[in-house]
Amino acid sequence: MTDHATPLMPQASQTDIASMIRVNQAGEYGATRIYAGQRAVMGDQGNEARAIAGMAAQEEIHRAFFDKVMAERGVRPTALQPFWHIAGFGLGAVTALIGPKAAMACTVAVETEIDRHYAEQLEQLGDSEPELAEAIARFRDEELEHKDRALAEGAEQAVGYPVMSAVIRAGCRAAIALSKRI
Repeated sequence: MTDHATPLMPQASQTDIASMIRVNQAGEYGATRIYAGQRAVMGDQGNEARAIAGMAAQEEIHRAFFDKVMAERGVRPTALQPFWHIAGFGLGAVTALIGPKAAMACTVAVETEIDRHYAEQLEQLGDSEPELAEAIARFRDEELEHKDRALAEGAEQAVGYPVMSAVIRAGCRAAIALSKRI
């Protein structure tokens, strides 16, 4: 009987890990800005506004974690942070101006891409960074809760949902790719 060893997945390098931390901090920062834009337009009235407030609070915790890890590990932030500051707020404000369902559609689109992104990172990390992997897994679960909540609030009923979702998802993929490197 031949013993076939299972090939080990290559572990993430320190450069890969720094890139993960940078892009995750940028993404969580962007999420806080999207919710800030939505809250500026919607205020705190209605089910959707209350849902957004709760999701925004969780995103602040996620961002604070990555801020701390960046400082501890000496990871530089993305040079695009000023752009994400404006673009995130703008996306949030525009979707909220379209209506509460569009604000929820934005959440579904963003969280769909974040789920995919975090899943890829968890696979890449393997067992090499247990604390980081645990935080990413926990944040991923919370992001999926945001997506489920937004769907329950009627995201798919937003005017132009398929197009809006596709555009926002493409923007998220571009933001992820850029923030990893720049």
